[in-house]
Amino acid sequence: MGLLLMLAGIGALTGAAVLAVRALAPGRVSRVEPGRLEAVERVYGAGGAGSGPPAEPFADRVLRPLAGRFGRLARRLTPAGMVTRMNRSLTYAGNPPKWPVERVMQMKGLGLLGGALLGLLYGSGLGGALVAVAAAMGAAGFFLPDLLVYNLGVRRQQEITRTLPDILDMLTVSVEAGLGFDAAVAQVRANAEGPMAGEFARVLREMQLGKPRADALRAMSDRTTVTELRGFASAVVQAGELGIPIANVLREQAREMRLRRRQRAEEAAQKVPIKILFPLLFCLFPALFVIIIGPGALRIAELLGT
Repeated sequence: MGLLLMLAGIGALTGAAVLAVRALAPGRVSRVEPGRLEAVERVYGAGGAGSGPPAEPFADRVLRPLAGRFGRLARRLTPAGMVTRMNRSLTYAGNPPKWPVERVMQMKGLGLLGGALLGLLYGSGLGGALVAVAAAMGAAGFFLPDLLVYNLGVRRQQEITRTLPDILDMLTVSVEAGLGFDAAVAQVRANAEGPMAGEFARVLREMQLGKPRADALRAMSDRTTVTELRGFASAVVQAGELGIPIANVLREQAREMRLRRRQRAEEAAQKVPIKILFPLLFCLFPALFVIIIGPGALRIAELLGT
């Protein structure tokens, strides 16, 4: 019975993995050259039994609808508040084009199924704890996509925090050179890379579509959790409303950002001795004790034995 359950679990896990890869992969591009197809039609004719509409790929006919069902199942199991938090997490992560909400929901459903099957596979010899193990593994697979999206968002926000002072320096230099704020943002976007440049590019697109600058900057601050970026957006908006020269505001913001970055670096440096304490205690010191005390301990043991 245990062997049959193990084989069934392995088969189900393999099928779930294939289903996930095939359902979430982009559609295949046909590699048939147009000239070869025309040559075949000239030889065999365009009519005949094979002239009907081509059949859809197996992934489009079976796997994608099945993945959609898993996504709908995951959406029904997910509370509305968690869906809202998922949308916010995707926004903080930059809304990756390959990870829309529907695809994340599909992965949650597949993770639930795969985790439950994995729990059944490894918990087959635990007797009464089988259901608990399967439920725990299913829950872990269900919440794994949330953790991945959250970590992606955290890394992106950290990158914004790290590059924001340099971006503001470039923006300040461009404005002091005589460019307007919009032109300076476009110049920074053309010469910078990373998530902060992407946010400026989105601000430019929104302003080109007719959105006021203040609204575009407020929307940018809402898409991040970086306090410095929110303060920068608020300062620029207030400068525009009060008629304050934007160059002075940018210069002060850039100086403050550099100061905060230096303070964060000093704080991180002060934490290094505490972080290195545990590796020293549990890794380095035991080896040193063995090297230093070991020969003496062996000698004492030999003397006592004799």
